[in-house]
Amino acid sequence: MQRLAPVLKQDNTADSLITVIQTILTGCKEIAFRVSQGQLADILGSTTDENVQGETQKKLDVISNDLLKNILLEEPFVKSIASEEEDDVVAGNEQGDYIIAFDPLDGSSNIDINGQIGTIFTVYKSIDNLFAGDEKQFAQPGKNQVCAGYVLYGSSTLLVMTTGGPTRGFTLDTTVGEFLLTHPELSVVPDCAEYSINASNQRFWHAPTQQYINDLVDGEAGKMGTKYNMRWNAAMVGDVHRVLSRGGIFLYPSDTREGTKNGKLRLLYEANPMAFLTEQAGGKAFADTTRILDIEPTHLHQRVPVAIGSANEVDTYLTYL
Repeated sequence: MQRLAPVLKQDNTADSLITVIQTILTGCKEIAFRVSQGQLADILGSTTDENVQGETQKKLDVISNDLLKNILLEEPFVKSIASEEEDDVVAGNEQGDYIIAFDPLDGSSNIDINGQIGTIFTVYKSIDNLFAGDEKQFAQPGKNQVCAGYVLYGSSTLLVMTTGGPTRGFTLDTTVGEFLLTHPELSVVPDCAEYSINASNQRFWHAPTQQYINDLVDGEAGKMGTKYNMRWNAAMVGDVHRVLSRGGIFLYPSDTREGTKNGKLRLLYEANPMAFLTEQAGGKAFADTTRILDIEPTHLHQRVPVAIGSANEVDTYLTYL
C-alpha cells in the first residue's frame, strides 16, 4: 500500500502543502492515541468552560485544540489558524503560505460513550496583503480550498482527504505510524435510500424540510416509492463518512429556534471541507438553494444549513425548497 506523501505528489500537491498536511496529521495521530486511552488518560468528561459557540467544552476538545494549535504554530508555512474552540484568528508566521481552520473534535457529545468522533480540517492559500491575525484571511469561499479532510477515530483511524483531485481514504497503520492508501478513490453514488438527520428537531423544521422527510418516511407506499432508512451518529464526521462510503443524504437544516435560524453547522471548518470532499467524490453540497462552496463568508464562526450527499437525492431535496 502507498504511503501518503507519494500519493499527494501523484495528485500534483505542492511540497509546502504536503509539509503542512503532515504537520496536521502529526497532531491527529496524537489525538488518536489519546482517544484510544479513554478514561485511562483522564480525558473524558467536561470542563467548566464554554467555547465561543456557547457549548460546554469537553476535556478532549481542549486537549485536541491545543495539540493542533501548538503544532501548527511551529510550522513556518502556516500564517494563521482558526478553530471552533478559539474566539478569534490565531496568528502564525507572517510570511506563511497557508491558513488552516479546523474543528479539533467533531462529535463531542459522543466522547464519553465511546461513539464516533473526528477532526475536520481545511487549508487555504494565505492572502499576502493581510496580517496573519486579520479575520479577513478566512473570508474566502470554499471553492478556494487547496485541501480538505477529516480523521475519523473509529475502530481504525481513517483519514479522508482531497487536495483538489480525487477524494481518497488512508488508514493509520499503528505498527509504522503512517497513513497508508486504502481507498484510492471514493465515489458517492448518485441515488440513495438512506438519510441522516436529527429527527428530534422535527417540530422546529420549516415546512419544506418537514414535507421532504415525511415523504421519505412514507417509503414504498408514498411519493418516493422507495424504502428509506435513517441513520444518525450525532457527529457530522461520521454521518458524512457514511455518505462518502455508500451514498445517502446528510441534512442539518435551518429551523425556527433562536440559535439555529441560519443553521447550526459552521461554514468555515465544517460545511466547506465536507462540501469539498463530497463534490470531489461526485456528490453535491448545498446550503438551502446555494452551493456551499460559492458562499462568501461574512464572519469567522458563520453558521449555514447543510444538505450534503448523493447528487440526485440532493437535487430532489432542493425541489422542496
